[in-house]
Amino acid sequence: MEKIPVNLELITRYFSEFTEKQVQQFAALETLYKEWNDKINVISRKDIESLYLKHVLHSLSIAAVFNFKPGTSIIDLGTGGGFPGIPMAIFFPEVKFHLVDSIAKKLKVVEEIVSAIGLTNVTTQHARVEDLKNRKCDFVISRAVAPLKDLHLWSKPLIYKNTDPDLDPKNGLICLKGGDLNMEIQASAVRPRIFEISELFDDPYFQEKYILFVPR
Repeated sequence: MEKIPVNLELITRYFSEFTEKQVQQFAALETLYKEWNDKINVISRKDIESLYLKHVLHSLSIAAVFNFKPGTSIIDLGTGGGFPGIPMAIFFPEVKFHLVDSIAKKLKVVEEIVSAIGLTNVTTQHARVEDLKNRKCDFVISRAVAPLKDLHLWSKPLIYKNTDPDLDPKNGLICLKGGDLNMEIQASAVRPRIFEISELFDDPYFQEKYILFVPR
């Protein structure tokens, strides 16, 4: 494999065995997002310099917990600028990702970046999450889009029911959340499995950041 670019050293501290194509795709994100962010603000100005920590690695925390089989279908609800969907699609090239957002200009950035890095396992849709019709998937993923109660309500009709008793992980909702979640979880009336990202990645940024998993 070619030498790992400096901007990817944060990622390869936790993940290895990327193909050369994956390395090139991850490495290209920095320039592409900076260029597009100057035209259409999809990432806060203060965060763009920390793209790989606050957006790419944060998205890949899901990959540190879940290993999706080839052919798995995943919907990213409220993808915004493409997180967690784009980093996950690079990481899992044999998994199908459908990135959904209600803001057309953000999806334009997503589509341009997907095209620029040659991702062939990503589709997009301009829609409100509650208006998705006639689409099913194995998992819904989301990052800081809405309260867990709403995410669960929106995602449940989209997720195939589990029919394989040996399926691991079970189909379900996976969302990235931060802060004190006690009230939010209580209001949701569901009991998610909670993974502390600070136990996966040792950077202080991930303190009080969590992955919540609600099986279908």
